[in-house]
Amino acid sequence: MLTVRINNTTRQYPHGTSFEQVVEEFQDSFNRTIVLVVEDGKIKELHKTLQKDGATIELITRKDKIGYSTYVRSATLLLVKAINDLVGSARRGEIKVEFSLGPALYCSIKGGFKAEKELVEQIKKRMKELVEANLPIHKKAYPLEQARAIFSAQGMEDKEQLFWYRRSSYVNMYCLEDYYDYNYGYMVPSTGYIDQFDLTAHQEGLLLILPTREAPNCLTDFPARNKLFDTLMESTRWAEDIGVNTVGDLNRAVCDQRLQQVILMQEALQERKIAEIASEIASRGNVKFVMIAGPSSSGKTTFSHRLSVQLMTHGLKPHPIAVDDYFVNRDQTPLDEKGDYNFECLEAIDVEKFNQDMCELLEGKTVEMPSFNFKTGMREYKGDYKTLGPEDILVIEGIHGLNDKMSHALPKESKFKIYISALTCLNIDEHNRIPTTDGRLLRRMVRDARTRGTSAKRTLQMWDSVRKGEEENIFPYQESADAMFNSATLFELAMLKIYAEPLLFGISKEEPEYFEAKRLLKFLGYFLGVSSENLPMNSIVREFVGGSCFKV
Repeated sequence: MLTVRINNTTRQYPHGTSFEQVVEEFQDSFNRTIVLVVEDGKIKELHKTLQKDGATIELITRKDKIGYSTYVRSATLLLVKAINDLVGSARRGEIKVEFSLGPALYCSIKGGFKAEKELVEQIKKRMKELVEANLPIHKKAYPLEQARAIFSAQGMEDKEQLFWYRRSSYVNMYCLEDYYDYNYGYMVPSTGYIDQFDLTAHQEGLLLILPTREAPNCLTDFPARNKLFDTLMESTRWAEDIGVNTVGDLNRAVCDQRLQQVILMQEALQERKIAEIASEIASRGNVKFVMIAGPSSSGKTTFSHRLSVQLMTHGLKPHPIAVDDYFVNRDQTPLDEKGDYNFECLEAIDVEKFNQDMCELLEGKTVEMPSFNFKTGMREYKGDYKTLGPEDILVIEGIHGLNDKMSHALPKESKFKIYISALTCLNIDEHNRIPTTDGRLLRRMVRDARTRGTSAKRTLQMWDSVRKGEEENIFPYQESADAMFNSATLFELAMLKIYAEPLLFGISKEEPEYFEAKRLLKFLGYFLGVSSENLPMNSIVREFVGGSCFKV
């Protein structure tokens, strides 16, 4: 018998008992499904077995970040398996998990099949059959060449190509009945765990609707995101035009010495989009305030500079305004539930003073603009006076730019609102998407280490709080934007890899952030690292790796 400690209680189990059996007696005390365990600091899937005496075991549910990702990943495998059973289309280019729309994944089915309502209902029915059967999801390590042969036999050229560039000797594959796939990360032990999902036709593809992490036991309604969808689809088409849809495609471009062409094409496409936005602003004739907002590390500052250059080509005179300069004094800053200053909420901004100044500028008056001193926590005035002439236009960057409460006194026709985010459209392979948040997290980690001396550990510690602020103050207003801009590039993760890996290796096994650091290191391991030496100086990526021609 092995003695283990779980949730401050001691239990004994026979050697070789599965973790799934171990957690059964604890499940009733949790209102969320347990999907993984941590044994002595190491994450274990539930099909694994007890081998150590005296081990300490922690339980991971679907509400935990790692547990939620495990559920989403498992539901994706279930979907691809069901589609493969019905139409046999798991070959490259025929089933692709494109991107996320809130708690839903948008997927495309090609190969002559249309995701019409009848087919979607058949797929959902097949998924439910697989769940009811509670089929085991087997995990097995295969020698690299054997794994590539399995992928080749199934027509999964994207996965075969991905592992052409891997140094590991073995590949962990998952098997559901006769279907084999590679999945980046952990999985639940059987299909019976995937009990919450819906499926619906959407545009040319389908949406796999899943619970949120905050409410993992039920499906909730979420607002339509049509503008976001169109922006993501535009970026997906760009990736297809460039010929870089997956990490394997990118690695091949590096090896074939085509990366510089990829960089120049991507930068040109982004510049064209910025020029189109500037043209729309200029064509309206009465826009005086360009409001720019987006989540952390979206490249808002560089975008503002590049947009300003394009506005100047239309004869306009842009002036940057930072909403941060309208912070209330530190002693008036609201506190969050932990007692820390909440700089993310609207109440941290002197909204009335901002509106007063902007209205006076609109009326042609001269206004002394504030400057916030972050060291003293006080707003200061240093003789920076502004008066708006006929060609002058203010480019205002701030977290609340899309929230009409921020600019409630300004006429609607005087405002042009832009939502910017780094919406990653590169996939690991066609069934494993790269979360947008991972790209932004790595951007922030690299930038803050370079400009502020912030450790990777500290960046990871703050990330959940940053994300919470985005969920509350930015994402609810994104569909109100007049224009959306995707600042992500297909090549940047290969560049960020060189800067991020040393930072992440600095996090030790004893630290709580180790699991996330290890996950990101494994993720970066898929990429061939490339230098930023030939990156254009006005690239948004320069805001993070350094060397920008702008003050960022």
